[in-house]
Amino acid sequence: MLVRDAMSTMVLTIGPTHTLRQAAQLMSARRIGAAVVLDRDTSGIGILTERDILNSVGSGQNPDTETASTHTTNDVVFAAPSWTLEEAAEAMTHGGFRHLIVLDDHGPVGIVSVRDIIRCWAPARRHPVELVG
Repeated sequence: MLVRDAMSTMVLTIGPTHTLRQAAQLMSARRIGAAVVLDRDTSGIGILTERDILNSVGSGQNPDTETASTHTTNDVVFAAPSWTLEEAAEAMTHGGFRHLIVLDDHGPVGIVSVRDIIRCWAPARRHPVELVG
């Protein structure tokens, strides 16, 4: 199975000046765990995850004044829609993260998460449980 088959095509794109509260509200409303942060001044694409927001709030920072730019990961590993799920899982494991932005020639087209991969793999790998009586 390929990344294009598993990825979420609902890509939330925010700017670097969004506050963490704004980002959290948008992510919560869409029931997603990551947002693409697009900085038009630097033409950079980064990612802000629920964990980034949690770490900020957990350390006592104010979500109304902290901005996405301060908490965005800019050193992003991107996936191609044609990657296999195994390639995506390997990249996540190697990098220690749970989301990959999926890019094509025109920009972000999706996000694939560990949850997406598990959702696709679980039914295919499910074996009947044999009960011992």
